[in-house]
Amino acid sequence: MSEPSAAHLLIVDDDERIRSLLQKFLMRQGFLVSAARDAAHARRLLGGLEFDLIVLDVMMPGEDGMSLTRSLREDITTPILLLTARGETSDRIEGLEAGADDYLPKPFEPKELLLRINAILRRIPARVDSSGLAKVLHLGPVRYDVERGELWEGEELIRLTATESQLMKLFSAQPGEPISRTRLVEDLGRDRGQAQERAVDVQITRLRRKIEADPKQPRYLQTVRGAGYMLIAD
Repeated sequence: MSEPSAAHLLIVDDDERIRSLLQKFLMRQGFLVSAARDAAHARRLLGGLEFDLIVLDVMMPGEDGMSLTRSLREDITTPILLLTARGETSDRIEGLEAGADDYLPKPFEPKELLLRINAILRRIPARVDSSGLAKVLHLGPVRYDVERGELWEGEELIRLTATESQLMKLFSAQPGEPISRTRLVEDLGRDRGQAQERAVDVQITRLRRKIEADPKQPRYLQTVRGAGYMLIAD
């Protein structure tokens, strides 16, 4: 798929079969996916985790999706996509008035759900911390958690050496801006000199193997002639 696909989704549906199918399908598309069986379960997950989007079934026993949407909108702005067997115009209007971002009638094709999810995610800005920097940098199918200093592809943690980890912290602190080889040497705590700059080049090559689809033609960790290296996120 062409969209960055490392967002964390929450699926809320009381039907175990549908819940499992959606979770497996969206995980195959590269998303991180958690699942809840009802509104109470969803609230517990939302109390401890941050999500980029909630896919929520309307018709659930106990607290239904409409009620949960209204309640969540009092505290969070996380996008909500409602799923329901009731596809009347009045039902869609009720869902949107409750605070949902989109509404998909059942039955639906999984591909349409995927397209709607990506359309919603494209409309929301990257989460930022108090300094104005993004918390997560998307590098194609790879994502870098700035706060934790972790590199992930799907649910797999990509192991970084100490030097690679330090390089990612330096680049993520100023994405889109070149950093000179001399400064990288200094910030890595190395002695100055051409030999150390060449050592940095080697580390950059190794790091590219972990974040680039084609390390020989890097898209995300680019060489800027005369200026050094620059990290460009999606």
